[in-house]
Amino acid sequence: MSPILGLDPGSQRTGYGVIERRGGTPRFLACGVIRPDARSPLPERLGSIHREVRSVMRQWEPAEVAIESGFVHRNIRSALVLGQARGAALAAVMDSPRPPQVVEYSPRQVKLSMTAFGGAEKSQVQKMVTLLLALGEMPAEDAADALAVALCHLFRARAPGLATVGGEA
Repeated sequence: MSPILGLDPGSQRTGYGVIERRGGTPRFLACGVIRPDARSPLPERLGSIHREVRSVMRQWEPAEVAIESGFVHRNIRSALVLGQARGAALAAVMDSPRPPQVVEYSPRQVKLSMTAFGGAEKSQVQKMVTLLLALGEMPAEDAADALAVALCHLFRARAPGLATVGGEA
């Protein structure tokens, strides 16, 4: 089966996780965190995110990419910067020779699919990702979030009536 790439974008840390469907069980392939130099100007950090996501795309050639949608911040500047990081990641995804299907899930949808509680803590999501993928150790928080986005997509693709893609559950 073709890999599924999950992305949890951020201007300082962008998590990625790669899984595949193997029978009825999700299988872990890879994960990591892209950490641009925090002292660099925003355009350089966005360029780093773009290059690194493009590298992941080339390595795994996913047919599907699931990305966490933005959420409204109280701080408008933070929301704009997050939107720019998402844009850099999405541009890298679509820069592929065979652009994948891209779907978005809200943080609430991801938490619901992992823990059955839309207000779950990040540590709870980390633990469920570790259990569901039978990992020997917990991945970094941002990588676990990206794996959770990929798992959310996998689970919702199996049971499409649970929610609409790109909207609230």
